[in-house]
Amino acid sequence: MVEQQLEAWLDESYLTSYRTACLILGNRADAEEAVQEAFLRAWRFRDSLASVPSIKPWLYRVVVNACYSKLRTEIPHRDQRADDEPLAHLPSSPQGPAEAAEQAEVAETVLAALRRLPVSLRVPVVLRYYADLSERDIAQAIGRRPGTVKSRLHEARRRLAEDPTMVALADGDPTDPMEESRA
Repeated sequence: MVEQQLEAWLDESYLTSYRTACLILGNRADAEEAVQEAFLRAWRFRDSLASVPSIKPWLYRVVVNACYSKLRTEIPHRDQRADDEPLAHLPSSPQGPAEAAEQAEVAETVLAALRRLPVSLRVPVVLRYYADLSERDIAQAIGRRPGTVKSRLHEARRRLAEDPTMVALADGDPTDPMEESRA
């Protein structure tokens, strides 16, 4: 029964796990490797699922741990990470060209602001607002207390609200204040 649940989850959740890893790691190739490693770990330790109250936080914990592992070991030792197309172009619902262009611009702005957050704040934000986990489930997924998750989400929201590119986006200003400050 547990194996069937896990197999079904793995089939259904590859794309969301991959996008979650992309948002945490900021790179498609790294995300793909992390998710593959996470799914292998999940399958290897599937017997421990019998004692887990909820499968989703447990599996996201495996994905997050694989991302942390990648951030800790491989990424810092590279001179340059592979430059790939923007993460905003990950598969989503079909739409018209104007809406797609606007959505891509907004997504790039949000992704850039998200990348500027420290990993300790970025992970809870991704799990809350992308993976749609509750604060309690995030706490299980990252191995922290719910109060810690709540404070990290609060701090991340505060920093994002103060980010100049996010402020410009919220104000509807098409110019990038980061570009103006570099000029």
